[in-house]
Amino acid sequence: MLTKVLLEWLQSKIAMGQEEAEKLLELFEKESVEYKLFEHEPVYTSEQASKVRDVELKSGVKAMVLKTFEGKYVLADIAADRKIDFGKLEKGVLKSKHVRFATREEVIDVTQCEPGSVHPFGLLFGLETYLDRSVLENDRVNFNIGLLTKSVQISSSDLVRVLQPVLVSDFSKMKEKHSK
Repeated sequence: MLTKVLLEWLQSKIAMGQEEAEKLLELFEKESVEYKLFEHEPVYTSEQASKVRDVELKSGVKAMVLKTFEGKYVLADIAADRKIDFGKLEKGVLKSKHVRFATREEVIDVTQCEPGSVHPFGLLFGLETYLDRSVLENDRVNFNIGLLTKSVQISSSDLVRVLQPVLVSDFSKMKEKHSK
């Protein structure tokens, strides 16, 4: 019995995100987006992803599901070498009293994807998408496509064209460097 439960759990983990990945690749085909597909070991951080893709960290796009004080979910896309400046996001962009990261359960419920695998195209999740200007500093960008084991590289111009962000703004800041 335990083996059957474990097998079902593993199959659900493998399937999670597969449908979202397929939807995204279909969108790319429909919109004539040229992309390079990477298949790799599971990655859970932007740093791991940049290593397996053999690209600069700053070319990665982190797609983060956020929840506003008012209970609304949004997607914030920033360059992988940066972090969200919640002060700018709350007051200047979302005009919300408080914004927080969605919990793991909320991310799965809203996107059908594991945290770390969410792609930046909020329109496919029914989410408003906000794009940080840091992403546009790259000619080509890289991101997971709904799975921890697959990612793509596309032009940043295609990203903006197909993404249709609600707003392109500055709401990120550099990560602090940790000294050893």
